Amino acid sequence: MQVLVAGGAGFIGSRVAIALARTLGENQVVVLDNLTRRGSELNLNTLTTSGVHFVHGDIRCLEDLGDAKLQAETVIDCSAEPSVLAGYSASQRMVQNNLVGTINLLEKAKEWRSRFVFLSTSRVYPIEPLCRLPILEQSDRLAFDEKSEGLIGVSTEGISENFPLHGYRSLYGATKLAGELIVEEYRQAFGLKTVINRFGVITGPGQMARSDQGVFALWMAAHVLKRPLKYIGFGGTGKQVRDLLHVDDLVDLVQLQMKRFDEIDGETFNAGGGSNRSLSLLQTTKLCEEISGNKIHFDSINENRPGDIPWFVTDARKVESRLGWKPKLSARETLESIFRWIVADEKTLARVLA
Repeated sequence: MQVLVAGGAGFIGSRVAIALARTLGENQVVVLDNLTRRGSELNLNTLTTSGVHFVHGDIRCLEDLGDAKLQAETVIDCSAEPSVLAGYSASQRMVQNNLVGTINLLEKAKEWRSRFVFLSTSRVYPIEPLCRLPILEQSDRLAFDEKSEGLIGVSTEGISENFPLHGYRSLYGATKLAGELIVEEYRQAFGLKTVINRFGVITGPGQMARSDQGVFALWMAAHVLKRPLKYIGFGGTGKQVRDLLHVDDLVDLVQLQMKRFDEIDGETFNAGGGSNRSLSLLQTTKLCEEISGNKIHFDSINENRPGDIPWFVTDARKVESRLGWKPKLSARETLESIFRWIVADEKTLARVLA
């Protein structure tokens, strides 16, 4: 079974490709990537030595998908500009990467009769309804008010797939939701088998974090490299909350879905760390201090950035019930793995990490 991983030199795509190569064997996994993300070039040697075939190309250019080596039984779309803020500064690039690129991949999947795995995002859920949720302020974090149980698609377990989708969600979230809709249209019109995963915050070793994406890796990198950080928005308190999922747990899910594709064809799943792996920035700071042994300077900015939300936790009970998948690595173990990765190659990573 040949697999094409689009965006396969990136943080998530490279992990998926390497794991699948171990399972499927040499030359059964092909990666397509344009290498525009700084740090992605560092993954090329590992991909090659793992038996993954690399093709340099851009999913925005349909001609780049004409290489016969790319034809695959399964296409996994890991390509994206995964930043809310980037949509405000580079809207055309965002649309081209996240929407046109996905349509081009679907065209080839139609031609090849391929199965299609689409990596979407929790950012498809609209911002204003998330900001209106009944939230309680605790000593070191914000929390959903459990007395408000009964709202559609939200509970103390987090945001489920049933959360209403009406409203704006940032250009990033809109391109990914549009991608989901088009995936479903191709499934119905052309008989493709598809699975959509709405992932929360993915992190782990190998993530070239920036100020607009990869907050948990960014936090640990700043502590190791002794660089200042800022608590931005929501009064500058650092109490906003997200859950985190180790990239290896994501890989486990994708591999499980590959094995059981027929029974989950057409499904959309939330996938994230859940309430047990949710942290505020304040709590993340404490863990980073404990793990790294360093304390750094923090500034506070009261005003929210565009697209910021105070609390988001992924309710992944649907995929757990259907496939028995659960994350294995705790929040602390995930941060510890990032710490070890940075320390092991600190000189190189200091130049790459934002």
